[in-house]
Formats: sequence, C-alpha cells, structure tokens
Amino acid sequence: MSLKFLMPLALAAAAITAAPAQAQEAAAPGPTDFDFNRDTVTVGAGGVYLSDYEGSNDYRFTAAPGAVGSIKGYGFIIAGNRFSVDLIRDKPGPVWDVQAGPIGVVNFNRSSLKSIDDPRVRALGKVDTAIELGGYVGIGKTGVITSDYDQLAATVSYRHDVAGAHDSGIWQPSVSYLTPLSTKMAVALFASAEHAGRGYATTYFSVSPTQTLASGLPTYNARSGWKNYSLGGLYTYALTGDLLHGFKIVAGGTYVRMLNGFADSPLVSVAGSRNQWLGAVGLAYTF
Repeated sequence: MSLKFLMPLALAAAAITAAPAQAQEAAAPGPTDFDFNRDTVTVGAGGVYLSDYEGSNDYRFTAAPGAVGSIKGYGFIIAGNRFSVDLIRDKPGPVWDVQAGPIGVVNFNRSSLKSIDDPRVRALGKVDTAIELGGYVGIGKTGVITSDYDQLAATVSYRHDVAGAHDSGIWQPSVSYLTPLSTKMAVALFASAEHAGRGYATTYFSVSPTQTLASGLPTYNARSGWKNYSLGGLYTYALTGDLLHGFKIVAGGTYVRMLNGFADSPLVSVAGSRNQWLGAVGLAYTF
C-alpha cells in the first residue's frame, strides 16, 4: 500500500491548523482573540504503520513528513507522497468555502521488493513508480453543528498517471468533518472511496500466466471499478500554545475495505486481506 492513504489524515490536519477553536473550557478566548487572517504553516513528521502493498496482510513501520498551511487565504498540503493546493481564496468566519486546485501523488505501490514480505508477491516483480497528476473540486461549510468553527467538507478529485506505470485514472470522492473541542484540542472524521481505471487494475491486481509460474498465485484478469472505501479519524492536541501556534501531537487511523474485483485478486484474496489498516502518530509545529 502506498502512502497515499495519509491524505485523509493530512486533510483533517489542514483543517485543524486553519480553523480557530471555539473553546468549551472556562475563561476561553472569544473570536476577537484570534487573527483570522493570519498566515499559518505547520510542518511535522511522524511514524506510520501500514501494509506492505495495497491489499497486503503484512505490515511495516515507516516515517513520513508533512506540511500544511494557509498563506494569504490559499491553502496547501504536503503529506508524504501527496500534495495539493487550493487556488480559491478562503474567507474568514462561518461561511461557505468553494475549493479547487491541482493534486499530485507519487505512487510507490510495489515499486520496491525489499518492502514486501510475501515471497509470492515479490515473485510478481516490481512495478514502476507512478506519477499521478490531476485536480479536485469541493465545497465546505464552517459553523455547522457544534460551534461557529466546526467544518464539513465534500470533495471529488481525479488524477491520471503521467509516467506510464499504470497509465490510467483514479476518481476519489471524500467527505470530512472537524470539530474543535477546546483551544488546544480537536478531532476529525473522514470517509472516501476510490474508482480505478483498467490500467491501474491490470498493473497492481492482475496476475499473468507467466507470473503464475513464478509465484504460484492463480492467473487473474482485474478490471476497472470501485476499488475501496475508507473510514478514519484524527486527534490533535497542542503541547504548547494553541491549535494556531506551537507544538502539537497528531494521531490518527484509517480503515480501508477492498472492493469488487480488486478484493477478488489473488494479491488480496490469497496473499493479502480485504481489510487494510493504517495508523500514524507524529509531532508538528505551527508557525
């Protein structure tokens, strides 16, 4: 599994660092105590527990960097192997927020045999690194349920491999909800799904007759379709300062369920599992 599943965590973290907290504790600061227009940039790194490849039942630890921020109202996210930029300027306060911009993913799935424990999957051979570029559109609302500062957003993205690794596209709708619990603490929930093209299915989930002889896995011809859905959550706590400045700890997890012909692939049904998990914990600093 590639680090692209860090994206929901990064999206939630971006919302957390961009939104002032409506405190629920005594003597909490009011809205006028925050500079809504102040630029913020958060940088950090963390440890990630994830599967060896997309669909694997073997797991490993790795490190991943990240950065999120808003400069002059324009947001950006760098999370491991993924980046995105919101080219529509945000407005402060409880308003509707239209989102649109470029997105890119460097897909390392099965590009290194050293990171794969299962000898049958290693025998299939490595896959070239994919460079997936595209864009996204979405809409969000600040001030929805719990306060003037909770956020609900829905987006749809599309990216296509331009490096010739799988030479196909991935559609990804997603929805996320964030609510601050105090000036130091916030939680987020998110859900998404992915629809992958024929090239993606063939590259990562098919098994050719030649590969069957090498690996012992049954021959399989994967097709395009809905590949998975994912559900996750994130928690952040400011160790110094508050959510808008200082050190903070961020922890989260994602459950991914493989679907349809992707789940029926021998890489999943024989050598792996339909159920995929990701956990991450890290330290970040907001300027």
